[in-house]
Amino acid sequence: MLAEAAGDVADRVTFLSLEITGKCQLACTHCYSESGLHGTHGTMTRANWFNVIDQAREMGCIQVQLIGGEPTLHPDFRALVIFALERGLEVEVYTNLVRVSDELWTLFERPGIRLACSYYSANAAQHNAITRRSSHGRTLANIREAVLRRIPLRVGVVAITEQQDVAGAAAELRALGVEKVNVDVLRQIGRGVRDQQPSMAQLCGFCVDGKLAVSNEGRVWPCLLARWIDFGSLHEAPLPELFERSLPLRRQMAEAFSTTFAGSKK
Repeated sequence: MLAEAAGDVADRVTFLSLEITGKCQLACTHCYSESGLHGTHGTMTRANWFNVIDQAREMGCIQVQLIGGEPTLHPDFRALVIFALERGLEVEVYTNLVRVSDELWTLFERPGIRLACSYYSANAAQHNAITRRSSHGRTLANIREAVLRRIPLRVGVVAITEQQDVAGAAAELRALGVEKVNVDVLRQIGRGVRDQQPSMAQLCGFCVDGKLAVSNEGRVWPCLLARWIDFGSLHEAPLPELFERSLPLRRQMAEAFSTTFAGSKK
């Protein structure tokens, strides 16, 4: 729940996003991380990722999210998922669901794993125009497969263009049996920038409530969308120290959010 008192922030990490790669088969027009075929896996090694997962667990973390880019393209993806599960953490995999091998389906069916993906339109041409690849059919087929296999799944529909059939996409997903469908607005960050620059106005405000994100270069942010707010590098200090150092800035963020959301309710 968003802190309602100005300056009130969570004192522990409960949710950690791990942006393990910038590589992706798609080149979505609005991608906050500007991922694509040119992306890299960054400077974080398998040991680095294991360490940050352990540190987060010791700090009270309940769930880690593996995201990218496309996280399944990372050579250590499976090892990272299993490591987190063995540490008693819940794992969410945010994937484009473009290509899922039999081995990955077996992994995704393990207890403690849930999937998340994005879907843009029931109209294939509209969806493909956003991903800039012929991805609609494969993503939709794998959404159906995840539902069939009873794998927990949430799907986000981002409203990007005026012509986009957002309501139709959400209705289609619910009809397929997707358990959680979220409709969101375009966040003007990364390739999503249109007529604004990244700012606090692009954020939802929940990143002061026990959330952190780590990039494939080891940078620590409040969340994946607040990537210009840098708490430091895991190559220079452990996560608990960076979290502690971030407290004054996180309090400032909470105050700003409190003012922003109070104003939006008037």
